Amino acid sequence: MSFHPNEVARRARVALGLIGLAFGVLLAAFFRTQVIRNQQWSLRSEENRLREVPLPAPRGNIFDRTGKIIAENVVGYTVSILPQSLDSLKGTLRRVATLVPLSKGEMDAALRRYNRSPVRPTVILPDASFDEISVLEEHRIDLPNLIIQSSPKRFYPEGGDVAAFVGTIGEVSDSELTLPAYAGYKPGQLVGKQGLEREYETQLRGREGSRFVEVDARGRVVRDVGARADLQPQQGKPLYTNIDLDLQEYIAHVFGDSLTGGAVAIEPRTGAVLALYSAPSWDPNQFVGGVSVAYYDSLLNDTRAPLYNKATQGTYPPGSTWKLATSVIGLEDSLVSMDAHMPQPCTGRYLYGNRYWRCHDLNGHGNLNLAEAIEKSCDIYFYQLGLKIGLSRLIAGGLKLGFFDPSGIDLPEDNAPRFPNRLQYFDQKYGPRGWTQGATVMNMSIGQGENAQTVINMAKFYTALAENGVEATPQIAARPPELHRIFTLSDDQLASLRAALVGVVQAGGTAASAQIQGVVLAGKTGTAQTGIRRNGVELNHAWFAGFAPADDPKIVVVVMIQFGGEGPRAARVASSIIGHYLKSSVTSLVETGG
Repeated sequence: MSFHPNEVARRARVALGLIGLAFGVLLAAFFRTQVIRNQQWSLRSEENRLREVPLPAPRGNIFDRTGKIIAENVVGYTVSILPQSLDSLKGTLRRVATLVPLSKGEMDAALRRYNRSPVRPTVILPDASFDEISVLEEHRIDLPNLIIQSSPKRFYPEGGDVAAFVGTIGEVSDSELTLPAYAGYKPGQLVGKQGLEREYETQLRGREGSRFVEVDARGRVVRDVGARADLQPQQGKPLYTNIDLDLQEYIAHVFGDSLTGGAVAIEPRTGAVLALYSAPSWDPNQFVGGVSVAYYDSLLNDTRAPLYNKATQGTYPPGSTWKLATSVIGLEDSLVSMDAHMPQPCTGRYLYGNRYWRCHDLNGHGNLNLAEAIEKSCDIYFYQLGLKIGLSRLIAGGLKLGFFDPSGIDLPEDNAPRFPNRLQYFDQKYGPRGWTQGATVMNMSIGQGENAQTVINMAKFYTALAENGVEATPQIAARPPELHRIFTLSDDQLASLRAALVGVVQAGGTAASAQIQGVVLAGKTGTAQTGIRRNGVELNHAWFAGFAPADDPKIVVVVMIQFGGEGPRAARVASSIIGHYLKSSVTSLVETGG
């Protein structure tokens, strides 16, 4: 078939037009892709080629009052995997396990990390040893999606000596990620879990950085691209504390492995916590990078409960250390004076109702005034004083002195004491006929019964005794003091109270064996009944709370030895702590010309 030349020309023009249109569409598409959407497609290409690897930020260092290191960062190593899928991760884990030890728990933890955040490298060894790194480096060809990098590792040079207040760090949990306080955190990041590490997390955490690695189509690492300057991690801010590390180490040495309990040392004028110790302790370094099952089980199975902070969490009957609170309540309400005698002298026992109440000295103390009753720790005197005050006033006075509330120390582990906040407390606990006011008030007046205090709360109260009724909130971090007047007594009453506390540690007092040569110590012993018996003998808690020098207090120390027996035992421990600190302080002043 032949076409007219004009038809051929027409068809040629149509074909050329269609071809031109096709080229125009293609050019427009290329222009849109290459020019208009260049940044978008370039970014997607880079995302396929480059993988982001987080660079953990070093946490801020923690210092004691003299600049000594409490917590710092050392070089550590982490091993991660860039998996394409869950199955590829499992396969790589199996291969790694043939080279270095990987427990089932570590494998399960890696799988959980992947499920929480598939886009981030999955950490399989958060704290790898140098030997493990060496073995894995030798087999990098067989493990092309493995990432080995140095990262800051938290380190506590004094280990268990500081565990009671410094705490430790760990991987942020799923439940924590749901809390507003952890907004912006990502799975796998480390956070403070206890102590100062948790309390000051926002200050210590720092800012995570990033670097990039180049991968091929199978996700295998082919090149380390590195990090831009603006993506480098930033270290957290330092934390300066009031802790005297020398004193802290001394207390740990005094408690050793034989004593169970807690000790607190506070500067009474400011509330600065000089030392805080709980025995037995635990090593926070063992928790960095994930605690081993064996070590954690050993802590859980220890009947002395090392993970339970005896200084801030444990509540114990305060025994006779509480008699100073009873005295202050009676003096402030003008129900007693320092030279007042009770109707019945101490004969070793006191008849109330149809029951005899005993004194710790069965031979009796005779006819004492309040100052002498404090020195001798006469229970019979304080039974009668408690009855004179009455239960309602004793409860109200205890609430006013702060024995119902937590101490306010800057630690997350700050438990509230156990103390009734109203008379109805007893009805709810025992029923209207299950208790009597007389027996209850007599027990509470000597620090027993419905009264269990923390060591830190008793230390807080004794700062007020040392500072004429002005109580200091305990503070570990260096910051302005928080002071509150909790009672008001006359100068004569305060001087007499202080003289009575000095008498406790003098010849004839209950803590005469705790005297410090060249230092006048003021304090009060306590032997707190527990109701727990072993071989027919009751296991009492031994307490001592005191301050020195008595006329110008520089330090308040409270020691509680769990099941430690008699108060004088705790007094000797406390006096050695005070003596060590004051000698160190004097030496420091001489060396600096102060």
